[in-house]
Amino acid sequence: MKEIFVVTHPEATHHVEGRVGGWFDSDLTERGLYQAQQIAEALKGTVAPGATLYSSELRRTAQTAGVVGARLELEPVWLSELREKSYGVGEGKPDAWFRERFVPPPANGERMDHDEGLEGAETKLQWARRVYSGMETIMRAPARQKIIVTHGGSATFIIARWIGMPIDALDRVSFTVNSGSITRLVEDDYFHNHTVATLNDTTHLGPSHLKTGNTA
Repeated sequence: MKEIFVVTHPEATHHVEGRVGGWFDSDLTERGLYQAQQIAEALKGTVAPGATLYSSELRRTAQTAGVVGARLELEPVWLSELREKSYGVGEGKPDAWFRERFVPPPANGERMDHDEGLEGAETKLQWARRVYSGMETIMRAPARQKIIVTHGGSATFIIARWIGMPIDALDRVSFTVNSGSITRLVEDDYFHNHTVATLNDTTHLGPSHLKTGNTA
């Protein structure tokens, strides 16, 4: 059996400040650092020696990967392809500023290459292609267990690539995952099916964790 554990970074400063994440390089809060330790403890019981740890290099994911790597004695491999979507000039802006300017995709028509009205922002198509490229690197690696530390939005494309969805089928796809969650992806050794064995597991965080769904 092959396994990938997809970890979304826990609480970061942009969450509590009400700011847009994206490539805005926020840090984990004190609570987020504690949650990272809880994530590491949860993985310690299931990940064997010889696993590989991959992470977005933005600070909030790098800090999460650092805690996980220290606990599991793994050195992170940094992949910028695992970053969250770039929101261009909107990154780090207050949520109210963002909502006034953001142009959501239409209900019908072009949704993947849609211009969201923010200078310098990635389209969903550019974002998906980037994450898929990173997943190609990860899936070619020989380790039977892998950990990916990423962001809530990018987690959708990681999961979608795992189950073999073509990029042009992603215009309406979204997997909701909370901050500090663990999603377990499995390939069996008999049929070689790719399964989403567990989606958005947050039981390791206890009953009072952040449940916004916003993990960018």
